[in-house]
Amino acid sequence: MDIKKIQEIIQKKDFFPRIVVLIFGIFLLALNYNLFLLPNHLVIGGTTGLSIVFETLFGWNPTTFLYLATFLLIIISLLFLGIKKTSASIIGSILYPFFVTLTKPLAECLEFYIQFDNVILLILAVGILYGIANGMIYKAGFDTGGSDIIMRILNKYCHLPEGKSAFTTQIFIILIGGFVFGINNLIYAIIILILYTNIVDKIIIGISDSKLFFIYTKKWNKVEEYILNELHTGVTILETEGGYSKTKNNLLMCVVPNKDYYLFKEVVLEIDPSAFLVINDCYEVKGGVKRKNVPFL
Repeated sequence: MDIKKIQEIIQKKDFFPRIVVLIFGIFLLALNYNLFLLPNHLVIGGTTGLSIVFETLFGWNPTTFLYLATFLLIIISLLFLGIKKTSASIIGSILYPFFVTLTKPLAECLEFYIQFDNVILLILAVGILYGIANGMIYKAGFDTGGSDIIMRILNKYCHLPEGKSAFTTQIFIILIGGFVFGINNLIYAIIILILYTNIVDKIIIGISDSKLFFIYTKKWNKVEEYILNELHTGVTILETEGGYSKTKNNLLMCVVPNKDYYLFKEVVLEIDPSAFLVINDCYEVKGGVKRKNVPFL
C-alpha cells in the first residue's frame, strides 16, 4: 500500500474523538493564556508570547494580534509549505484565537478565586496546564500553528531538525520577552518551558511502566528458562556477533514490569555474574502472539 494512502487513513481514523480532544486542549490553552500568561507578562514563546510583547511595546490588543498573526502565518504556510503540510495546523490555528476571545470573560471571573501569592506556585500552575493542553493537542495529531509553522519552514529551507527549529524559535521569542520584561520573567519562562516539555512528553509517550532488557550472557538458555517459567513473560532471542572478538552468541530481549525490575536484574546477575545488561524505559508494548495469556515479543 502507498505510504501517502496509509497516512490519509491514519489521519481519518477516530477523527471526531480527536477533534473533541483538540477542542478541549485549545480551551485549556486559551484559558491559561487569559488567566495566567497575559496578566503576569509571561512570554513562553509562540504568537501568544509575541502578543504580550506587542501589547506592552505598542499598545496592540493581544487578541487582535493573534487573529492577524494567525491569518498571516496560514498564508505563509500555504506559500512555503503547501496545502498538505498546512492542513494539520489550520483547524488549531483558527480555533485558538477564537477560544482566547471566548475564555476571556471566564478568566476574568476566575481570577478573583485563583490567585497565587507564591510565584513558584504560579509557575507550576502555568507549566502544568500548558503542558497538559499541548500534550492533548499533539497526541490528537494537531497543532495550533504559530511557531509550529515557523519551525516547519526552518526545517524545510534551512535543513534544521524539527527539534532544533522549535527550540530556536521558542528561545528567540523568550529572549525578546526577557529583554522587555526583565531577567526574572526570562527565568520564569525557561522554567515553564522545561516543565511543559516534560509534561508533553509524558502525555504523548506515556509514563514508563516497564523496562526493556537486552541481556548478553553465555548462560542465555538458563536466563531464558527463568523468564519463561518464572516471570511468564515473552522473550526474543537475537543472534549476535562481537564487533571485536567476532564471537557468536545469543542476545535476549524482554520487557519486564517495573515491580519486577530489581529482582529480575539480580537473578540474571546471579545466574551469570559476567552478564552484560542494557536497560531502557519501555512505554508501550503491542502485538505478538500469546502464550499462557501473556504477549510474546
